[in-house]
Amino acid sequence: MLSARSLFQEIIDNDDSYQLFCSIAASGEAQGGWENARIAALVPPELQELAPRITRHGADEDKHGRIFNALLKKRGLEPVPVPPEADYTMLLEGRGIGLAHEKLGRDEPLSEEDIVVYLSHSRVTEQRAAEQMDMLLTFFEDHPEVGKAVKMISNDETNHLAYCHEELLRLAAAGHGRTIHRVLRQSALAEIAIYRDVSLAVMAHMGRLLGWPRSKSAVLAAGIHGMYAYERLGGWRRMVSLAMPERRGALDGPATTAPAI
Repeated sequence: MLSARSLFQEIIDNDDSYQLFCSIAASGEAQGGWENARIAALVPPELQELAPRITRHGADEDKHGRIFNALLKKRGLEPVPVPPEADYTMLLEGRGIGLAHEKLGRDEPLSEEDIVVYLSHSRVTEQRAAEQMDMLLTFFEDHPEVGKAVKMISNDETNHLAYCHEELLRLAAAGHGRTIHRVLRQSALAEIAIYRDVSLAVMAHMGRLLGWPRSKSAVLAAGIHGMYAYERLGGWRRMVSLAMPERRGALDGPATTAPAI
């Protein structure tokens, strides 16, 4: 029977598909680490209290990238290039979601609105990340090879999502509510389409590596399109709601160290 658990187990069990999976994950986390580090360095004076938390966010993302690379090394594998059609972060930037790398590469302070845009975009993408890691935690919490990594990354992504909720609520109370609402909606609608396209691309690559029959690939593609239809009809709204999280101050303090893999 085809299930999410069996699908991920198949990917993990095969060196070629595992190599691509970890390479895509490591690349995305490294990009996120760089982006957050640059944003932290360019925070405007009026929002300087956010800089340590943004720095912590970036340190967590860098740590996740190192974890995925360590998982590859443990199996004697090297990272492989990420297919452009599977590069979630760069495809989001190409759609104008978040802060452009060109802006982050300049040594000019960001505006207060830039920080609002960054946090709104992060609230959407961290929702996706938290959900994905929660699913992997359900399947592989006790897995001898990836269990420790999945636990740590899942906990971090929950912290990141909590931080976005808390800071956006504070900024909304300070008068940025309309901008936050607009950017959240734009980001969510763009993200669900990009997530669909990236999922289709990744599954196509996995299918070739694993030799899936055409019928299996067709069923998986139909499932991805079905998820997009659900999200387009209203599922995207879970990505734009704001509520005070149970974890307050989730990114206060230094980043935790990576587990021994």
